[in-house]
This record gives sequence, structure tokens and C-alpha cells, in this order.
Amino acid sequence: MKVLISGGGTGGHIFPALSIANAIKRRHADADILFVGALGRMEMERVPAAGYEIIGLPVAGFDRKRLWRNFSVLLKLWRSMRLARKVLRNFRPDICVGVGGYASGPMLKAAQKKGIPTLLQEQNSYAGVTNKLLAKKAKAICVAYEGMERFFPAESITITGNPVRHEIVSCTTEPAEARRQLGFDPDRQLVAVVGGSLGARTINDAMKLALSDILEAGASVLWQTGKLYDKECQAFAADLLKKWGPERLQVVPFIARMDLVYRAASLLVSRAGASTISEIQLTGLPSVLVPSPNVAEDHQRKNAQALASKGAAVMILDKDCATELSGEVMRLLNDGDLRSRISAAALAMALPDADEHIVDRMEQIINH
Repeated sequence: MKVLISGGGTGGHIFPALSIANAIKRRHADADILFVGALGRMEMERVPAAGYEIIGLPVAGFDRKRLWRNFSVLLKLWRSMRLARKVLRNFRPDICVGVGGYASGPMLKAAQKKGIPTLLQEQNSYAGVTNKLLAKKAKAICVAYEGMERFFPAESITITGNPVRHEIVSCTTEPAEARRQLGFDPDRQLVAVVGGSLGARTINDAMKLALSDILEAGASVLWQTGKLYDKECQAFAADLLKKWGPERLQVVPFIARMDLVYRAASLLVSRAGASTISEIQLTGLPSVLVPSPNVAEDHQRKNAQALASKGAAVMILDKDCATELSGEVMRLLNDGDLRSRISAAALAMALPDADEHIVDRMEQIINH
């Protein structure tokens, strides 16, 4: 089996892509898998680190605010289409899988022109532009939310859920032991704050206002600032770090062991990217979601609303985060019954084994 997987740009595209590749390998150890990403983007490091070959296209996104910059974007798109055709001639895949993001556009368009079957994986409740453009000629579109026929042909849709990192759903470490392994007091509640790999300015600024209150109330805090804000947040927290020590407060740019965090935390504060939403549903971790307003079609707000409307998370809008975050975190820490209800509602929305269901659909297409 020869499978080409294309897309990336953010962890939200890369983690599902790697999950699909790993599921293929579990079933077909001799499968030949090639990734195609965008040069200079995160996938060019993460995919080889996971043991897979990747080719980069010189593709870039359109600049919607400064239209004059798009001449170079069009030139890169033309070069990417040429390179995509060459990749297909050399690799000759049985199927091409698109997970969204810049690179999947030219790659899957070239595959569709050559008559190679394509499968799209749409993570969000509001479909991305690339997947909408490719949908008409796709053999299958795997989605995580109901109602996606607003964007895609109904006969092509399969509800599979979003693939998540295997280690997150398979981790069975006891919560107190997970806190101990992360270096925290095992007997105290832990609030985990994550803003994505680059960080989230709004969440970090709100945490500066909320941090002392949360610590004084007796909870521990793991604050992942993102690499862009690491020095600034470290400087802000320096006195608190001295006062409380690492068993109560840790401020880090990146968290490697998110599997332990999902087991250790009493509460998660996070953006509302599709991968995070799926991880929350599968682990049942109570969460305060602060959707980023800086994403296409405001899709994070729609992702968060899908949970909040069912009592499966608390949503705070970005503009209200500074004034509301501390109060919401304290309310949830002080109300175990409310956290239990949120956890149960999140678990009820979970769609497990998404990667396996996507591979099922791929096999149906290849063997048809």
C-alpha cells in the first residue's frame, strides 16, 4: 500500500496526520508512506522526528490584508503544482490523504487531476477553505462534527472523529502519580494552562492577573507559555516561583508529556483548536476554552461553542478573558460536582478510534 499524506502548518493538522500514518503502519507494516508539507513550516521538523519521509512544497497562504503581496504567493503556488505533479509521477500513490493546511491544496488538486483517489480529513466544525475547494472530487471526507453537509457533498461524508495522539488516550497513570511524575505536589489540584506551541497572548496576560489567586487558593499551576512569550512570563513569575517552588508552580515554553498532563490536571485552560477539543472529549478533562479570534472563519469559537452548548466545557471569549478567567477557574476548582458533570458531558461527545475508522475508509476506496 502506497499512501501520500499532505497538509500541515500547525500541530492541529500535523498530529492527526501522524496518527493516521501510525494507524496504517499498525495494520500494514510494509506500507509505504510519504508526507508532503510546506517548506519552513512545523511539519518539516515534526514528521521526520516521528520517523517518516517528507517533501516540502514552496507554497504559502494568501495575504488577505495586503493583496499586493500575493504575486509571489501565486508564483509559489505555480511552482508547488509543478513539484506536486513530479512527486505523483515518482511515488505513484494508491491514495492521497489531505489533512488541511497550505500544502494539501496543490498536492491533492494534482492527484485529482491525475485520477488518483483522494480522502479529506476535516478537523473543525467549520470547514477550511482548502478542503471546501477539494471536496467535490474527493472520494471520502472524514469529519468530527454533525451537520457538515453545509460544506461538503453529503454522500462523501463519514463521521469518524479526529485522530489524536495515541499516547494521550492510552495513558492510564493514576492522577496523583501523574502529578508526582510532573514534579507537582500529588495531593493538590492542578490547573494546566496551555496556549499552543507558539503561545496565546490573551491567555498569558489573563494568567498574570489570575496566578496569585489560584495559588493562594491552594491549587498548583502548570503554565505553558509558548516559546514566543517564555522570557516575558518567566520574568513576571520569578517572585512567585521563589515563593511557591516547582511543586506548586511551573512556567514552561512547551510541554512534552501532554499524556501525563491530561491525567494529572483537575482543569485545563486552553485555546479551542480541533485536536485539543478531541483530546478533551476523549479524556473527559474539564476545561475553560478561550477560542482564538485570529483564525479563519472564527472556527475556534464554533469548536468551543459545540462543547459549551452541551455543558461539556466553559467558554470565555477572547475579549473577556482578562476579566473572567480567574473567577471561572476558581468556580470550577471549588465545585467538584460541576467538574464531574462537565467531564461526563465531554466524554459523551467523544468519538474514539478515529484513526482506525479513517484507515477503514481508505481501504474501502483502494479495494473498490
